[in-house]
Amino acid sequence: MYKHVKRFLDLFISLFVLVFAFIPMIIIAIAIKLESKGPVFFKQKRTGLNGKEFNLYKFRSMTADNNVLDFKSENKLTRVGKFIRKTSLDELGQVINIIKGDMSWIGPRPWIVEYYQNFTDEQKRRVEVLPGLTGLAQCNGRNNLSIFDKINYDIEYVDNFSFKMDLKIIFLTIKSVLSKSGAELSKSGIRDELVQLKENYLQTTGELPIIKEDMVKESKQIEKIA
Repeated sequence: MYKHVKRFLDLFISLFVLVFAFIPMIIIAIAIKLESKGPVFFKQKRTGLNGKEFNLYKFRSMTADNNVLDFKSENKLTRVGKFIRKTSLDELGQVINIIKGDMSWIGPRPWIVEYYQNFTDEQKRRVEVLPGLTGLAQCNGRNNLSIFDKINYDIEYVDNFSFKMDLKIIFLTIKSVLSKSGAELSKSGIRDELVQLKENYLQTTGELPIIKEDMVKESKQIEKIA
């Protein structure tokens, strides 16, 4: 029952935000375009409800040629990007995702697809609800937490999905944003988390995770043999 009520609340709050944040969003968009070439929004594949992939939108905080998964160098943040990341204003782009139904205002963060590909079956439980702009992990340490603590908080949210839980997260998130603590996760941080997930998957299952890239390579090898 609450799932349907929550969808209505997501849409209502999204329209409310668009009305009051429209001018600031326009200013951010202009500032991004004036400082560097490229699109206003950063678009990236993320894992959503039940493992379904979708395009997540954020206000672009990096140069257009930045590759998030190129671990040879850190993210190339712009001056505007540093400000909107520190203030979490870059996240306003996800209002689009919430209106589309890809996300909710509250829920486990939608991580890049490479994370989901390294999840065990238990860890995949975090996608049993819509991902959110903020969640239990984000208001309890954000990126100061280990990857496994984040997942545990996400599963705790799934197990205690309710209006009361969402209300608690709203107040804790406001406090977290104001403190500006743990908002950044560097490329090296992403790389380390992926390594930890892969190692945990191997220890738990005794096998290496099969990711899409591996399956594509395997199919190409089969085609060559055939």
